[in-house]
Amino acid sequence: MFSSLQQLEERLRASGYIADSITTTTVFLSTRLHKTLLLEGPAGSGKTQLAYAVADAANTTVERLQCYEGINEEKAIGKFDESLQRLCVELRAKSGDVDWASVRTELHSQDFFNAGPLMRALLCEKPCVLLVDELDKVDQAFEAMLLELLSEWRLSIPKLGTVEARSIPFVVLTSNEERRIGDPLRRRSFYLRVEHPTAEREAEIVALRTPDSSPEFHAGLAGLAKALRGWSLEKAPSVSEILDLADALKILGHDQVTPELRDVLLPLMAKTEADRKKLLLRDGFASLIYDAQQYTREALRSAA
Repeated sequence: MFSSLQQLEERLRASGYIADSITTTTVFLSTRLHKTLLLEGPAGSGKTQLAYAVADAANTTVERLQCYEGINEEKAIGKFDESLQRLCVELRAKSGDVDWASVRTELHSQDFFNAGPLMRALLCEKPCVLLVDELDKVDQAFEAMLLELLSEWRLSIPKLGTVEARSIPFVVLTSNEERRIGDPLRRRSFYLRVEHPTAEREAEIVALRTPDSSPEFHAGLAGLAKALRGWSLEKAPSVSEILDLADALKILGHDQVTPELRDVLLPLMAKTEADRKKLLLRDGFASLIYDAQQYTREALRSAA
C-alpha cells in the first residue's frame, strides 16, 4: 500500500489524520507484513477514523463490518439469494429437458451469492481496508470465524466452497473493551492502544479543520476537550465532536468558549441528561472553563 514510512506519514496528514510516530510505524509494518491491526481504547478516540484515513491515504476502499450483539455469519460473510435461485429453477423447468445436476452446481455458485463485507474484502482486485468495528460486542464463537480469514486469507462457505483472496486486505479490528478479545486473534495482530489525543495533538487536529483560525483558537478547543474528559462525564466528547464544536463556534462568530455561551453550546457538549445537569450546576460551567484555560496555556507553551 505504501512504499515508505515517510509516504504514509505524509498521506495520513493529507487525509486529516494526525498520528504519532508509533502509530504510523505500526500501521506501516502491518501493511507490509500483512498483519492485522488491533486497536483498543475508549469510544471516540479515533480508532475507526484511523482505518478510514489509511484507506484514503492508500486511495482504496473500506469494507466495514459493524459488529453488534447477535450478529451472525450470514451478515459477515453473506448468503445465497434464495429468491433468485427459485427464479432460476422455474425458468430452467420451463425450458424443457434440464440437466438438474448442472443446475444444482450453478445455484451454488458465486452468481447466486450475496457477499457480505468479509467476502467482498477478499474479492477486491486491489487491496482494500477491512474494518471489523467494535469486535468486543460479539462472542468468542464469532471471533473464531475470523481466524481462517486472518490466517489463510480465505473463507470456507458451505455449498459454495472455499473462496481464496484475490488480494490481501489491510485488516483493522477495533474494540472499546466491553469484553476482552481472545488470545487467538491477539496472536495474529499488532496491537495499538488508542487514547484520546494530548492537548497538543488535538490542537493540530483542530487546526486542520479550521486552518484560518488562530493558534489560540486551536489550543482553546484542545484545552476544553481535555477539561471535559477530565470531568468524569457519562459521555466524554470524541475528537469528531470537538471538531463539530470548532465548526459551530466559527459559524456563531466566536473565537473562544466563555461561560456566557453555556446554554448555547450545552447541546453540543452534553449528550446525556446527567451530563447536562452536571454542567448546569452553579459555577460548574465556569469551573470547566477555568480548567480549560489552564490546559490551553499548557498547549500553547508546548507549541511555542
